[in-house]
Amino acid sequence: MEMTRRTFLTAAAATTAAAATDAFALNKFATDRDWTGEVTVTYPDPAWEVFDPRFHARQGNATLQRIWHGMGNDRALWLEGPAWFGDWGCFICSDIPNHRVLRWAEDDGHVSVYQTESGYSNGHTRDNQGRLIACEHDTRRVRRREYDGTWTVLMDNYQGKKLNAPNDAAVYSDGSIYFTDPGYGILGPYEGHLAPFELPTRVYRINPQGQASIAAEGPMRRPNGICFSPDFKRCYVVDTGKTDGPQYPANIIVFDVSGNGTLSNPKEFADFSPGFTDGIRCDTDGNVWCSWGWGGPDTNGVRVHAPSGDKLAFLHTPEVISNLCFGGTKRNRLFMTGSTSIYAIYVNAVGFPLT
Repeated sequence: MEMTRRTFLTAAAATTAAAATDAFALNKFATDRDWTGEVTVTYPDPAWEVFDPRFHARQGNATLQRIWHGMGNDRALWLEGPAWFGDWGCFICSDIPNHRVLRWAEDDGHVSVYQTESGYSNGHTRDNQGRLIACEHDTRRVRRREYDGTWTVLMDNYQGKKLNAPNDAAVYSDGSIYFTDPGYGILGPYEGHLAPFELPTRVYRINPQGQASIAAEGPMRRPNGICFSPDFKRCYVVDTGKTDGPQYPANIIVFDVSGNGTLSNPKEFADFSPGFTDGIRCDTDGNVWCSWGWGGPDTNGVRVHAPSGDKLAFLHTPEVISNLCFGGTKRNRLFMTGSTSIYAIYVNAVGFPLT
């Protein structure tokens, strides 16, 4: 049949409409938006996907923002370890392969280098006195920054054997520091250096007197992110064992916190296959906010789970989210380290304070 101009234009219009429909289907969460903020995103932000009517944390008139993405020599390689400093009005996070810690200022959004020669630090938190706790991959230790700017090594070995590579930490109500030691920093030079494992992968506890003990050994293959419930009766520990192969776990284990400080009665809280979670935080209602990724674009973002483990909602992002924390004056702003960028969104929830 002869193709006339009219039939050509009709066919082209139909093809364009189909392509637009496909594009909308692929990008219905607007992860392909203009992240400079110059193009308006209609409220409510389409990045939210709500599964359960119990979820009320979506702030209808708040936009998901990419608040920093470095350029040139300032570009980040892999962001992790966020922590909020309300007294300084800033947010810090690790750029592990670049061997530095970055600081984002709340007043003007400026990003500067907070620390160089960071020991390839990963996870950060603050103790009950507000001091910074850092888990360092390359130096294989946990350190505390004192008020005068000096650093104190809290733990770098257990019974004479070097730690693997401490990853993330959480502080208990009595001041004890719990941290995970999966060993990613000694798997190669990118986030530390290649070295043999001297200890099993574990969760350790440093009590207020500075004495170290094993809080949990298993069932996690690679214990990673960690946080406590608001009542401190439960401890959530991420297992990123799936990084060793698809046959291994990609879940969160929830423990009861025993009176002697050990973690007992482990149960699976939630599974994150085909991807896995990494960093986790609780809000004041006990909901668990979990980074997600590594299972394809549909898994990039933040999943929210009820204390029962039920999946409540998912916030879609264009990059793998490695970790997250709550911040801002009211602790109602969710900050996310998104691989090479920092994202933030105001939510109708309040983060449980770390200290």
